[in-house]
Amino acid sequence: MTIRKIFALMLGLGLMAAAPTQGIAALAQGAKAPDFTLGAALGGKPFSLNLQQSLKKGPVVLYFFPAAFTSGCTVEAHLFAEASDDFNKLGARVVGVTAGNVERVAEFSKSECRDKFAVAADPGAKIAAKYETTMQIPGKSMLSDRTSFVIAPNGTILLSYTDRNPQAHIEKTMAAVRAWKAKQG
Repeated sequence: MTIRKIFALMLGLGLMAAAPTQGIAALAQGAKAPDFTLGAALGGKPFSLNLQQSLKKGPVVLYFFPAAFTSGCTVEAHLFAEASDDFNKLGARVVGVTAGNVERVAEFSKSECRDKFAVAADPGAKIAAKYETTMQIPGKSMLSDRTSFVIAPNGTILLSYTDRNPQAHIEKTMAAVRAWKAKQG
């Protein structure tokens, strides 16, 4: 083996060791969404968020993200904020949930979510675990993986989508909400 191949192999193994390990697959479409109550904030104002109560108003776009104020999570929050009015017009509400930087969800809801949707704190990723969307980063605590769900008012999961890239989450969830709305006729 040449020095170049050995170096490439070592570099590849090093990068793999630094990458987050993947958790088990998220709850599937058609499953019943686990209910929860978490401390949350909207526009920086704290409140108690209960999924079943939220579903009484229409479908919920529930998205899990690793940590507030990280680059990908900030991009995703901005994209969901920009799309919030369109989700609201379709009768859906967006809710973000994170296990990372939980002490900063009020600040994140105001600055990065632009007062458009609620963000809930999930200390220890307990709710993320119920939704089977956790990841462990070596040397750090359990976090929620970047996974979006669309949940119908009856609690059925209409969409389950996991992708570390935040871009497609808005498109996928919007399409699922539009499909649900079309069936309501």
